[in-house]
Amino acid sequence: MRFLYLSQGTPPAQDRSMNTPHDAPLYLRLAQHYLGAIESGALSPGDRMPSVRSLTRLHQVSLSTALQACRYLEEKGWLEARERSGYYVCRPRRLSLPPSSEPPVPARIDAAQFLGIHERVSDFLARCEQHSLRLNLAQAFGSPEAYPAAALKNAAVRALRLQPDILVEPTPWHGEPGFRSVLARRALESGMRLTADEVVVTHGCTEAMNLALRAVTQPGDTVAVESPCYFGLLQIVQSLGLRSIEIPTSPQHGMSVEALELALQTQPIRTVVVIPNFQNPLGSVMPDDRKAAIVALCAQYGVALIEDDTYAALGDDEQPLRALKSWDEGGGVIHCASLHKTLAPGMRLGWINGGRWHARIKMLKYAQSRPNDAFLQLTAREFIASAAFNRHLNRLRRLLREQRSAVAESIARHFPAGTRLSMPQGGMLLWVQLPKLRNPRAMFETALREGIRFAPGWIFTNSDRYDNYLRLNCGIPFTPEFEAAIRRLAQIVQEAQA
Repeated sequence: MRFLYLSQGTPPAQDRSMNTPHDAPLYLRLAQHYLGAIESGALSPGDRMPSVRSLTRLHQVSLSTALQACRYLEEKGWLEARERSGYYVCRPRRLSLPPSSEPPVPARIDAAQFLGIHERVSDFLARCEQHSLRLNLAQAFGSPEAYPAAALKNAAVRALRLQPDILVEPTPWHGEPGFRSVLARRALESGMRLTADEVVVTHGCTEAMNLALRAVTQPGDTVAVESPCYFGLLQIVQSLGLRSIEIPTSPQHGMSVEALELALQTQPIRTVVVIPNFQNPLGSVMPDDRKAAIVALCAQYGVALIEDDTYAALGDDEQPLRALKSWDEGGGVIHCASLHKTLAPGMRLGWINGGRWHARIKMLKYAQSRPNDAFLQLTAREFIASAAFNRHLNRLRRLLREQRSAVAESIARHFPAGTRLSMPQGGMLLWVQLPKLRNPRAMFETALREGIRFAPGWIFTNSDRYDNYLRLNCGIPFTPEFEAAIRRLAQIVQEAQA
């Protein structure tokens, strides 16, 4: 292809139809030039981009400008970075949808509207069991092919060689020490400074959240949760005899700090629970200034802040996302996380740092379920401590990004007008806002009868505000069967439109 020379004072010799202003930043003009090459077919999916150093020479720009241009195209989904290989062109996104609606911030928080939890999740699970399954889009983890099964098998063999008696020896109370050390070192990437003694290993993040809530609440207390909220948390809240109050949560920016402050001023809230990074089901990431603000707000009101940070490692780029815990100065943040999504769903390994409630959480863990299996912890330690773990994460991120893009494009192509979707920059979930439907639950039943299972919006709330929403899993390969299910779902939605 023919390359154009760019300089700070001179616009490109050809200005594409992208309508990029001549005074736009240099990196953006360079990025738009290559976007034009991709859209025209001069660069095809799978082609390698000129290296960053080649770009600096070809266009007479700085190294940072060339890198910014490549990262911009990567962020927009046109390029992908391959380790030790450079940037490659992705399959272009030809279709897109308007973003999901932003929630209104209420003038007042009406506790009567939100308190209490209905039996929606139990009803959802029961209905799913009544129908044969053709494609499960309701789950929230990857397919077996997404995880390093062979490498984990090898790590398990190494673990047995290192400690041949591990299966017949007692397990350390709070987790295998080497595994806890590895977790504490990985936590540095999220801005946390922990020791191995400040980590307790749990049976996934579900047990960690259960322990956190038990440590800071009593039956009858009120818990502030996101709206929409991960339905598994609603189940935990209900099982502990707690009440939930929902705080509006943006598909772009996460929980509304303003609405939370209003709720703290007017309601007897005992604790706040947040998924700050790739929230389930929205996929939103809280900006750092909002993360800092929510930590400060909870400290001001003396309220415990519990974070579920399960999805943080699944961002499209390799830049670590900060945890709420990284702003915690007084021990008021309880950090919960899991390897369930990132390493192996079958291992059910999670962990928790309890802040100033850590000693109580250690005793609750021992009383509730005793220590986790040491063999699995040692296996995970062997793998996570090696360079293979980062290679796996990079591969998983690329895989999820490609699958999310394919599913989003299929939804844009087939679903009726009025459908909205905010495209997350990581994770494995898509939260789809549908046009107004006559009977959303009948639409769900129709899909179930045809073997297509998804997570309907009403299980993520105690209100009726998300009846016209659904959550889809992008952790499984986008096969022709997946495409056919999206087409059929689109037809069902169209038939159900008001």
